[in-house]
Amino acid sequence: MASQPEIDAFAHEHVFLGASHDENARRTLWVVALTAVMMVGEIVAGYWTGSMALLADGFHMATHAGALAVAAIAYAYARKHARNAAYCFGTGKVGDLAGFASAMALGLIALGIGVESVLRLFEPTAVAFGEAAIVAVLGLAVNLVSAALLSGGHHHHHHHHHDHDHDHHHDHGHGHHHGQGHDNNLRSAYVHVLADALTSVLAIAALLAGRYLGWGWMDPAMGIVGAVVIARWSWTLMRDTAAVLLDRTDTHVAEEVRELLGDVRILDLHVWRVGPEARAAIVSVAGLDADTVRARLAPVHELAHLTVECR
Repeated sequence: MASQPEIDAFAHEHVFLGASHDENARRTLWVVALTAVMMVGEIVAGYWTGSMALLADGFHMATHAGALAVAAIAYAYARKHARNAAYCFGTGKVGDLAGFASAMALGLIALGIGVESVLRLFEPTAVAFGEAAIVAVLGLAVNLVSAALLSGGHHHHHHHHHDHDHDHHHDHGHGHHHGQGHDNNLRSAYVHVLADALTSVLAIAALLAGRYLGWGWMDPAMGIVGAVVIARWSWTLMRDTAAVLLDRTDTHVAEEVRELLGDVRILDLHVWRVGPEARAAIVSVAGLDADTVRARLAPVHELAHLTVECR
């Protein structure tokens, strides 16, 4: 009968949060605060100047503030429930779920901007171009500061690991081998901020052209351009987060596993993402023991949860 220490060796947690999880959460909260303040300022200024463009951008920023708040909530939820046994592989993908929801919201925003811009081509509105341009510049400044805060989170990644060695035929190994990964929750927040910055730049260009060149049509034309670009960002983010949520095979890590196992007959292989910097794998082989398989796969730093089956 196995001793208590031997039994305890089989127990392990499934915490697959990114190495910069808490730092990214703080960055996102700062951006939520900045966006909310600027949102109120743009809406008030929109009513004051009579600028529908500025007012629309203010409400547009309001939807982004909501999406960023979702990202902040996702970080808090993932941290709070990281050790909740109800989640088989932890809460490392909560950020991807939030990112997918944000991408959908971004797509709806792009659609709304596009429709409104087309309508304005046929029904131009009077705008206080000068005053509106000043507020739009302030909005751009806030967006650039927010982008700088969020972009810093893309450059932090660390490596650490621990393993549980087992001498049984059906081997379940666990190690925190974190390589560089992508936090789709932070990425979704970053894309929202970039979308805001883009609309601000286009709004400034349109407002200046309207004031100094009399080109009132520039406002809706730039709106259409912005809607197309934002829609493309939305689709890319939705595609990438959906792949994670549906446990799409990480082909890069799977190929690395095959290469390291060499001529060993692989009966079954599953590799999928369980966190920003973590991958899980199930490997079934014939003619090789579990300890040897795990030793060969040790260089695969992305593998945070490895199950080996030998037949």
